[in-house]
Amino acid sequence: MAPVQLDVESLRALLAVLDHGGMTRAAGHLHLTQSAVSWKIKRLEERVGRPLLIREGHTIRPTRDGRALIDDARSLVDIHDRAVARLQSSELTGKVKVGSNEEVDAERMASLLGRFKRAHPQASIEFVIDNTEHLAKKIDVGEIDVAVIQVDDDDLRRDDVVLWTDVLRWVTGCETTYADGVVPLVTFGEHCFYRSLSEPLLTAHGIDYTIAFSAASTGGVRAAVEAGLGVGVLSSRHLGGEVIEWKRGREVAPLPRIHQIARTVPGERPAVAAALIDAIADELREPSAAADVSK
Repeated sequence: MAPVQLDVESLRALLAVLDHGGMTRAAGHLHLTQSAVSWKIKRLEERVGRPLLIREGHTIRPTRDGRALIDDARSLVDIHDRAVARLQSSELTGKVKVGSNEEVDAERMASLLGRFKRAHPQASIEFVIDNTEHLAKKIDVGEIDVAVIQVDDDDLRRDDVVLWTDVLRWVTGCETTYADGVVPLVTFGEHCFYRSLSEPLLTAHGIDYTIAFSAASTGGVRAAVEAGLGVGVLSSRHLGGEVIEWKRGREVAPLPRIHQIARTVPGERPAVAAALIDAIADELREPSAAADVSK
């Protein structure tokens, strides 16, 4: 039996499809056509001699063999990229402090920054996770160099790099409708970016509410909503499973659309910060981002 040869770019395509939830988004991330991504997956499956993905309507999930391959695939791609980065390492120097909210998975952000550091070994990076309100203030006074945060249409600036656009939704657990009475709210805490956008809408509509649970992370808010502790506000990408739209929220004025952006200090963009913004955009920007902002 001939040995199986796994090529890095096919493995990269497989990971992109799983990480981004489909062929179209993977193609945008990899700067390839959808047919090219499909061909790479097909070639990989032919080489290993078994299917790696299951296609169910508009969703794609890994087979048992696909799941078994994921960790090794990430390691192989990372080793390849690390070797290439050493060969192509730049002379870029300087310290850059970057902050991100939790809408970007911390593991994914750390992986992105690790690749950036390997590509620019003379650059120094400091990474912090915080809420949007704090990060927006820090970027404006120069306490951090790059912020990955959420803003609404009114706060979007000309130099912001839009990564994706979404709309906020009132959400609740599938077994807790909260169809009447005082509404228990699940929030991100005192400095929650969503509270200033959502709570005035409840007040204007005459819906009484009380803060029932606060969490510092998206995962914590989602878990509390799933457990039936109250109604929350999340971006629409978090709908699904036990988290459903709160029907009573349809009576209230619509929540705004929001943009996940990368922002630098106003009037400043040193070379190392500009390079990091480019790296963040290459990794995180969804193909529809520019079109969404122009609407």
